[in-house]
Amino acid sequence: MMSLVGVANAQEVNEQNPYELVQNVANRTFERIKENQASIKADPEMLRTIMEEELVPHIDYKFAAFMVLGKHFKSVPQEKMGEYISVFRQYLITTYAVAMGYYDDQQVLFEPESDFSDKKSVTVRAVVQDPNRPEIKIAFKVRKDNKTNEWKAYDMVAEGISMLNSKRSEFESILRQDGIDAVIALMKDKIGKPVELNQDETVAVEGEAE
Repeated sequence: MMSLVGVANAQEVNEQNPYELVQNVANRTFERIKENQASIKADPEMLRTIMEEELVPHIDYKFAAFMVLGKHFKSVPQEKMGEYISVFRQYLITTYAVAMGYYDDQQVLFEPESDFSDKKSVTVRAVVQDPNRPEIKIAFKVRKDNKTNEWKAYDMVAEGISMLNSKRSEFESILRQDGIDAVIALMKDKIGKPVELNQDETVAVEGEAE
């Protein structure tokens, strides 16, 4: 763990290298959250804007949306797929705002780069260190686009828990019993709720604080 997150707003994101991609995007996202703490506390909705502008452009949200459907992918009517993907994108913005909104000035240490020349997907691991809390192990799963050769992230794993796997488990029974419309309605409901800072200033979406 040698690469410490620092100021990287002036750097271009390199989508030809998965390790540089994750570190650069993380640098920019964390630094922007750090610089805007006062504004975020005054208006937590700003977190969604930061995720939209800094993180989402480098996420393969369509692939993530398909992964969440799992075996139910083939049962979704084609005319509903576009709406599902669009709503899922907004749902991701909200989910990442919640997941990353706790950050203020912690240190994030990334593992050294490994050879990825013959790989189609890699996992980039990191540790979030905070002197007042236990360290948090996180990882970003990144895949290579066969057409553009560009890398994009599609999943975040925190303390061994995959966001995609969690959402797949959450949606599976709904898909089986009520279909895609019920999943879309659930996501819209959560998107529509305000992002709030709870009493210990950890970001949460109303009704989803753990």
